[in-house]
Amino acid sequence: MRLRNITGSREVIAESPYVVPEDTLESCPGTWHEIFGNDHPIHIEIGMGKGRFLHTLAKSNPQINYVGIEKYSSVLLRAIQKMEEDELPNLKFIRMDAEDIDKVFGKGEVDRIYLNFSDPWPKDRHAKRRLPSRQFLARYNVILKKEGTLEFKTDNRPLFDFAVEELEPAGWQAKVITYDLHSDASLMEGNVMTEYEEKFSSIGNPICKYIIFR
Repeated sequence: MRLRNITGSREVIAESPYVVPEDTLESCPGTWHEIFGNDHPIHIEIGMGKGRFLHTLAKSNPQINYVGIEKYSSVLLRAIQKMEEDELPNLKFIRMDAEDIDKVFGKGEVDRIYLNFSDPWPKDRHAKRRLPSRQFLARYNVILKKEGTLEFKTDNRPLFDFAVEELEPAGWQAKVITYDLHSDASLMEGNVMTEYEEKFSSIGNPICKYIIFR
């Protein structure tokens, strides 16, 4: 059985206290500090998968609020199960498509965005669906604070090359660009690996990363 097709996952998500209810998402912009009950910075991961990366960050940084976005119910279910084992007050989940990200967060409400091993959508006609595309960068520009940053990691070199090429037409600038993250000691300080990062780096695939800003 494919992970994203587990029977009953939608029902579990709807009842989970760790997931922001879908029918309340329209009222979320501008209210995330109220949702968390504090004024801590907000970091989000779009396409968080099973949630290990974000759970690790949230546990290590209680002074930051984290929101994980995932569109596949049965993948999100794994993140919920992790929270049930190790509950964290500064981590929330949303089940949604990233295309609506600017309808869930208010202008300048997010301090940092993470994209990790995103779907490459390899066909040219699907380029606008890629999370580091100029179309998505325009959405991120709405919700990200002026001094905020976006961090993207992937082992897919064509996708990374595409992402770098999108920066100039989208009006973004790079703080850091590396084509071999694990060979850069300074960038590896504090690096939290995802499941995919562990898997691909263990077989010798270089991990690309950039940190960008407006």
